[in-house]
Amino acid sequence: MPAVSMTVNGKAVTGNVEERTLLVQFLRETLRLTGTHVGCDTSQCGACVVHIDGIAGKSCTLLALQCEGAKVTTIEGLAEPGGALHPMQEAFREHHGLQCGYCTPGMIMAALDIVRRRGNDLDEHTIREQLDGNICRCTGYHNIVKAIAAGAKNMAKGGAPRQAAE
Repeated sequence: MPAVSMTVNGKAVTGNVEERTLLVQFLRETLRLTGTHVGCDTSQCGACVVHIDGIAGKSCTLLALQCEGAKVTTIEGLAEPGGALHPMQEAFREHHGLQCGYCTPGMIMAALDIVRRRGNDLDEHTIREQLDGNICRCTGYHNIVKAIAAGAKNMAKGGAPRQAAE
């Protein structure tokens, strides 16, 4: 089996993988980072979104070997070392942007990418449009949209949108 090396949440990691191992499998099964979820097996739900070299991607559509040398950030890499939540995570908590929580890690990672691409001043229409490809089966998205708007504003208070552990 070939070895793959990458930086995950700021730490260099190496593991032996089969050629067909998906990044999401490597993260969950080899590295035991179970915050990244598999929700659909068809790349439509967004529960598996992580950041690869600073850009959001669905980890269920990438082979682990395709990420050789990449910097990968998962939901586990967002909180501060002392345990303080990232402003977007805090906004999801404050604005009840979750119900069962299964889609939440992917929603948060997608939200951070929206802020990276669209800035900190996001309106409801933009957020809803940009969340295309992330599915929540529990809610009507109202609180998710509110959480993303609040999180983006909170990120602006601390300066430019930060990328954790990259």
